[in-house]
Amino acid sequence: MLVIPAIDLKAGQCVRLRQGRMDDDTVFSDDPVTVAGRWVAAGAKRLHLVDLDGAFAGEPRNAQVVKAIRKAYPDLPLQVGGGIRNLETAEAYVNAGVSYIIIGTQAVKAPAFVSLLCEHFPGQVIVGLDAKDGKVAVEGWAEVSEQEAVTLASTFEGLGVSAIVYTDISRDGMMQGVNTPATVSLAEAISIPVIASGGVTNIDDIRNLCDVAESGISGAIVGRALYEGSLDLTEAQQLSDQLLSNRR
Repeated sequence: MLVIPAIDLKAGQCVRLRQGRMDDDTVFSDDPVTVAGRWVAAGAKRLHLVDLDGAFAGEPRNAQVVKAIRKAYPDLPLQVGGGIRNLETAEAYVNAGVSYIIIGTQAVKAPAFVSLLCEHFPGQVIVGLDAKDGKVAVEGWAEVSEQEAVTLASTFEGLGVSAIVYTDISRDGMMQGVNTPATVSLAEAISIPVIASGGVTNIDDIRNLCDVAESGISGAIVGRALYEGSLDLTEAQQLSDQLLSNRR
């Protein structure tokens, strides 16, 4: 199971939000490239980059930062989301060397868009489902739809989606632990691998996710816990590798 550090971008800075609120952010660095280097040095196998401004604007706002990280660490897989609403934007990121593009709002509002991207970029499309009380949120979490996360996720079966990032908004940035039951329920309902997101606080959360990884959980995105020091990335990834290796 991958332990994936998150770098959330707002106005060119590395920040963390609480429950997705743009007005409740903590700035951790004004140099995201250096932050990426910190996680690379700690053993990151992939980075999760989110253009927060782009998620609200509907088009990229921090693409240059993404490209700078790609240039600095050309061998590190990047998964990028936020503001990818058309084929041209997706293509620009893929051409820039991004390994995976994450589709959130458009996956909810225009599911056919996911199918189109999977045809153009096989194996490189991730769907981001952000939920509150089981209902999917869109537009940078500003709107909560009436669609159930599990129901929507099932519509992407067979399209070639690489993974689904499932975020419990109520837990995100709150350091309250992962909503493991909801994540497991989603993973068991579909054949697409699920990446857990929102609420990872300490090494126990990683251990607990490893315990249920066989349900279809392939990774965990970690943000505030890494930046505030309640979780050590090297220790977390090593524990994950060890636990899952022992079960093979």
